[in-house]
Amino acid sequence: VDADAAAASRVTTQYLEHADFRPVLRELLASHPGLEFLKDSPEFQDRYLETVTYRIFFEANVAWNGKLTKREFTRSDLASAMRFADEEEDINKCLRYFSYEHFYVMYCKFWELDTDHDFLVDKEDVLRYGNHALTYRAVDRVFSQAPRAFTSGVPGKMGYEDFCWFVLAEEDKSNPLALEYWFRVVDLDGDGVLRARECAFFYEEQLQRMECLNQEPVVWEDVLCQMSDMLCCETDGVITMRDLRRCKLAGNFFNVLFNLNKFIAFESRDPFSIRREREEPHLTEWDRFARAEYVRLSMEEEEGGEGDDVWDDGAGDEN
Repeated sequence: VDADAAAASRVTTQYLEHADFRPVLRELLASHPGLEFLKDSPEFQDRYLETVTYRIFFEANVAWNGKLTKREFTRSDLASAMRFADEEEDINKCLRYFSYEHFYVMYCKFWELDTDHDFLVDKEDVLRYGNHALTYRAVDRVFSQAPRAFTSGVPGKMGYEDFCWFVLAEEDKSNPLALEYWFRVVDLDGDGVLRARECAFFYEEQLQRMECLNQEPVVWEDVLCQMSDMLCCETDGVITMRDLRRCKLAGNFFNVLFNLNKFIAFESRDPFSIRREREEPHLTEWDRFARAEYVRLSMEEEEGGEGDDVWDDGAGDEN
């Protein structure tokens, strides 16, 4: 099935919405040999379809308005990713959008937080994400919908689509769209630039966490100096999206401010990890994360963990 042609024919309209991708993805589910094992599992199919759609709109719909224009479609890698999915029998080699393993990881991460399985998570749930990786102030800003308005329709609750955007932004801060997501979190006054006082507001809590964990604290003035050197800002005293996009380590800037686990992991990387990253330059941070998480989840399932429970208790109740 030429999914590329099917989708391209729809681009003659003004824009594409989520529903426009359903027929294409239904056909992919029905015909792709790598997804054949899902044929008797309609709930799995629905979740896979939704997740792939959310990934497409996260990456390609740069306006973040749920309306993918022809310009956005042609400027993205979506058409080439569709062609590759048509040609490649192993769906998990289709790292852009269509990997089943990537979908499985994303859904399981949501399921781990959604303890009452109502397909909604609140602020306290998300604070547990990644072993309490993020600070309260960062999560509070996410739930104030500073980076993106939630689609859940329930006040104070994040739905699965909202979570997909969150986890893609959190696990691949090298992605320009993830940088935009977290930029909006830190931009407290919404003026389009980050100032020292805004960054210090987030780092204050991070510093408290370092002290509680007996980590050697790094004073804000030293951090500010290091970050300025790293980003090479064009204008003194402010950080812009342009500054972040030009810096390969820009994602670590946000980890320094509100993700202590990743900040420490980056500072203590071993030579083997660095060499492995250089040997696989085609992999994104999300690709590496998803691969490691899928291995972890598979091992838990083999050891009699909760892997199978993911699909119980109304997984198909949404919509």
